[in-house]
This record gives sequence, structure tokens and C-alpha cells, in this order.
Amino acid sequence: MKFRRLAAIARKEFLHVFRDWRSLFLSLAIPVILIMLFGYALTLDLRNVPTVVWDQSKTPQSRELIDLFNGSPYFSLEGNALSYGELQQSLDQGRAMVAIVVPSDFARKLQGGKETAIQVLCDGSDANTSRLAMNYATAIGMIYSTSITARQMELRGMTGFKPPLELVSRSWYNPDLRSQNVIIPGIIAIVMVVIASMLTSVTIAREWETGTMEQLISTPLKGPELIFGKALPYFAIGMADVAIAVVMGKWLFHVPIVGNAALLFGMAAIFLTGALFWGMTLSIVLKSQVLANQIAIVSGYLPTLILSGFVFAIENMPLPIQCITYIVPARYFIVLLRGIYMKGIGLEILWLDAVLLSVYAVIMMILANRKFKFKLE
Repeated sequence: MKFRRLAAIARKEFLHVFRDWRSLFLSLAIPVILIMLFGYALTLDLRNVPTVVWDQSKTPQSRELIDLFNGSPYFSLEGNALSYGELQQSLDQGRAMVAIVVPSDFARKLQGGKETAIQVLCDGSDANTSRLAMNYATAIGMIYSTSITARQMELRGMTGFKPPLELVSRSWYNPDLRSQNVIIPGIIAIVMVVIASMLTSVTIAREWETGTMEQLISTPLKGPELIFGKALPYFAIGMADVAIAVVMGKWLFHVPIVGNAALLFGMAAIFLTGALFWGMTLSIVLKSQVLANQIAIVSGYLPTLILSGFVFAIENMPLPIQCITYIVPARYFIVLLRGIYMKGIGLEILWLDAVLLSVYAVIMMILANRKFKFKLE
């Protein structure tokens, strides 16, 4: 492999990229679009769930309880109902996701020291939101119950009441439990897979379809020089996209890199290399720009989104699916990203994921060179 021929192919591909300004613009705009879309739309935080209340008691005690719900950041009181029919109508029409029913004897039982209950109804068609809403509603109910118990003990002259168990919880690495802190690092993997799939999956196929491959074969150029020369411009674009994603994550969503930024870009370069040569392999084997691009996006984007742990926890998947995730390179890259971004750890802990990611990149480079036949058929 001679550097001069490699540089000539890279220069030729750079010229093609800059002449096709639409593709260049799209490749740089995709990170911005994906970060805006995922960062703002894909949120796992529960905030301002629309709630309706049927307060049958209409007493200071029931209003105090309702104020706890309305004053929390998790529930937003949208209206009052006068019957179960109105509650059901609000849930059916999507005006509310949570309905609270306070019984008419609520205050009387509390004043009498008896147990009482309220009813919380959730729209189970959105299982995740419903589950979170039920948990937060239970927590608010416990807070109200503890305050009532303390108040009753004080009335009886028993001061200094403390609950038998006090749970003090703390979340490491993401104290505020912001979903953006988890999502933004994962978007980098999505961006790189999409860019690599979109760009390199058509490079070799384009040469065959336009008839320029015959001209390249007639030159002293060798196969590895063509493949690596074509990959270099897209590698540069991919790393620029990583920089865009990191800067936007910090600027828009205030997600800092706690660990070593150089290590992050190094791991991104390894993952990008593997993704680029996977797209290149499809372009070599299929020799069709449209087909190679479609298969590259399906085989790269979907596994990265679903099976990498980016959105869905791998531990919650069935065992056969968990086994499949081990062949998804984005799984290891997501672990590296979150470890560097949020935990500030390095290769002393993440070395195995880095090694497996490097093995993937090497295999893809070897596979692309093995599949490419620099001759007329």
C-alpha cells in the first residue's frame, strides 16, 4: 500500500463529497436533527401528568391532599369531575392520564383515627407513564399519611414523633435523574451508525453503477488503497459529527463530559471505523446503491436503537434476545459512552468493552478487504 495512491483516492472522494453539497449538508445536519429530536421528544422523566379529581369529601383535609398532588412537579390538575362517568370520559378522550377519587367519608375517618383510602386511576394504555404515575401517587399518599399521623400524635400530647424507618436515597453519577444525561451519550452512537450507513454503503456500488470502476481497475491502484482511501473522507465527516453531538449536548442540554474527552473521541473513532467498513462491505457485496443503503440502515440503526441498551434495558429483555445483543457492537460503545460521560471512568474499568469494540473494527476492515475483488467479472 503506497501513501501517494491512497492520498489520491482520498482526495478524489473528498472532491466528490464537496461537489455533492446536498449529501454533505445532510450528513452534518443529521446530528443536529437527531439530538433535537431525541433530546426533547424522547424523555423518560415524568412531568405534569394531566390529572382530574373527584372530591366527594370537599373538606380541608381532602383539599390538603389534592394540593399535594397539584403542587408536585409530577401531576397537573386539569379539572374536577362529579361522577365516575366524567372521570372515564376524561381518560377515554385523553384529557387526563390520572384520575383521583376522594371518598365522602375521607375527613370523618381521618378525624376518628380510622383507616381510609383514596382511589387513583391511571390510563394503562401508556404502561410506562402509568407505572411511574402510580409510584409517585403512592409516595405522595405516604407523605400525607405520615403528616396526618404526626399531627394526631401531637394532639394526644406525644411530641417528637418519628417514623420507624427513614429511607435516605441518593443517585450517583446522575443525581437529578435527568433522562437527557442518559440519552445524549447514546445519540452519538445513533448518529455515527446513521452517517456511516448512509455514506459508505454507496461508495463502491456507485463506482460499479457509473462505470468508473473499470477505469480504476486499469490503474496501478490496489484494492486496500481504494477501500481505505474512500473511507478517509467519511471518517473525517463522522468525527465532525461526533464533535457536533458533544457540543450540542453540552450547549443545549447541559450534559458535560465528566471523564476524559480524548478517550471518548478515541472510542468513537474505533466504533466509527467498524461502522464505516460494515457499510463498505455491503456496498462491495451488493453493488447496488439503493439496496446497500437500505440494508445498512436497517442492520445498523435498528440494532443500535433497540438492542444496545440505549433506550431499553438489556437486563429486562428475554434471555435469547440478551444473547443476541452480544453481537451488536453498539452495546459496548454505549457502555463506554456512559462510563466516560457520566461516571468519569477510564480503560482501567472499561478495557473489555474497548477491546471488543476494537475487535469489531478489525473484523470489519478485514471483511471489506476480503470481499473486494479488484477485477472485472
